[in-house]
Amino acid sequence: MHWISFLFLRLLLLSVIFLSNAYAEEEWTIDTFRDLSYARVSGEVTHGDSLNFFISKEDNCAKVYNNFTFYTYEKPGDIKQLLDKHIPIKMNGVELTAKVISVSPFLMGYRVSFSLGKFPIKEYIYFLNEFYEEFQKYEIEIVDGVDFKVAKYFDIPINNWKLDKLVPSVLEATKICKDMKNFDS
Repeated sequence: MHWISFLFLRLLLLSVIFLSNAYAEEEWTIDTFRDLSYARVSGEVTHGDSLNFFISKEDNCAKVYNNFTFYTYEKPGDIKQLLDKHIPIKMNGVELTAKVISVSPFLMGYRVSFSLGKFPIKEYIYFLNEFYEEFQKYEIEIVDGVDFKVAKYFDIPINNWKLDKLVPSVLEATKICKDMKNFDS
């Protein structure tokens, strides 16, 4: 009878966790790092995966550098060879590539950072916002490609992010960048 109580309590705890995740609020971090300001949102599948929008004083706070991270528990001996490679991805089903910009040990596996590129802020952010509104999701999936098997490197090759607060978050990061720039003048 004791094991039934234990099982019931575990199921109750799991239900609470799953329900709280289902109604999780979209959380953005807006901050600075050296000469950059940034807006960051955590993933919904793997919370530690982030979607980042970096804004630099060097670009007169006019461009946004977009990257994302994926955590993987997989530990192939050649994971570092992914550095500087363009890896196939699908963004809401659209086939693209993303450049691996770093591979670093993290927790029990690796954190891999990918670059989507650098773009003019207003045009890119409003485009991305419309893209998100059209699909009602922002999902990135790392997929197989020529001489690349995703399962070798990533145990969870898909994540999605809520972007309902994308525009105000990036606008706030842009304002911080401009304030940093004015402060240095």
